[in-house]
Amino acid sequence: MIGERDVLVIHDERMLAHQPDAQAPFQPGKLDSRIQAMLGGLFDGAATKWSYPEHPGRLLAITDLLTLEPVPGVRYKTASAATQEQLGRVHATSYLENIYALRGKQTWLDVDTTAVSPGSIDAAEVAAGAAIAAVDAVVTGRAGSAFALCRPPGHHAGSVRARGFCLFNNVAVAAAHAHTVLGCERVLIIDWDVHHGNGTQDIFWTSPNVLFFDTHRAAPFYPGTGNKEETGEGLGEGMTVNVPLPAGSGDLALVQAYREILVPAVEWFQPDVILVSAGFDMHRLDLCMNLSFNGFGMLTRIVQELADKHCGGRLAMVLEGGYQLESLSRGVRTVLEVLAGGSAQESEEPGMHDVQELIAFHKEAFK
Repeated sequence: MIGERDVLVIHDERMLAHQPDAQAPFQPGKLDSRIQAMLGGLFDGAATKWSYPEHPGRLLAITDLLTLEPVPGVRYKTASAATQEQLGRVHATSYLENIYALRGKQTWLDVDTTAVSPGSIDAAEVAAGAAIAAVDAVVTGRAGSAFALCRPPGHHAGSVRARGFCLFNNVAVAAAHAHTVLGCERVLIIDWDVHHGNGTQDIFWTSPNVLFFDTHRAAPFYPGTGNKEETGEGLGEGMTVNVPLPAGSGDLALVQAYREILVPAVEWFQPDVILVSAGFDMHRLDLCMNLSFNGFGMLTRIVQELADKHCGGRLAMVLEGGYQLESLSRGVRTVLEVLAGGSAQESEEPGMHDVQELIAFHKEAFK
């Protein structure tokens, strides 16, 4: 029953201060004239101007729905900004210094869809801090499970580069905190965003302490990484599990991948805590893949059962992508319902229920 389980949502309005302007100037020396001209075509003479997809309305859509339709068992907490020490566990000092230098500015960083506004660096520090607060709460027993509503997102950010709307890698910062501060020897990161979490993969590529499992739309879809042969190197060999899927994949494919690839991987790894990079752009309304709300519910149930079995229910989710506001907000609420004890409905091929009703309606007509 919904409300039987305790769920902590980390939300902080300071993350709304990240408001990039798609028509802001570029950083000097970052782009040659050819690339600038290409991007300029998105604005010059266009009837509808391209706007920055990762905007404050994403969080507002989620919080508005949760206010309108509260989920029993869910409580809220604000976040503290991540410190340089916390961020420095996964990001190079030189990179952090370059990002800090952009505080108070409005500019594009480079061609890879990443820009900042005057409030962006503060917002990004709070986003990383929210992810830390989520994992801290579940490991210390102050919450049954947790969901950090983070923006800007993080899973494309590498140790030395901002990419794909991401400045700091929130889930990686949380994983490093769990390992270094909270004493978790084995950290599992699951990424179900439609885009491959290339930044997270790069950061933990050689780590024996982090198992990274990623289901995503296959290359050449952005960022073009995440082939099944990418499994880690050195001490981290075999600790990266990529499941690239074709564009039409939906509930049945994702659920089977989780049951038949993730479950045995977790049985082998025996994690101390589970983190999820929870993007909602796999939903069919985001036009990238074909997951339904029931599909998100089923994935949540599988992951929750794994957490209950292997690590005392220690499960923390961190928001990544999702740009269609209805599927984003309703998807988050669906996940929270399951985390709070709600049931997850088994998925079926879209239209099957309707077809069964139509069969019953028409079956006597032609006898």
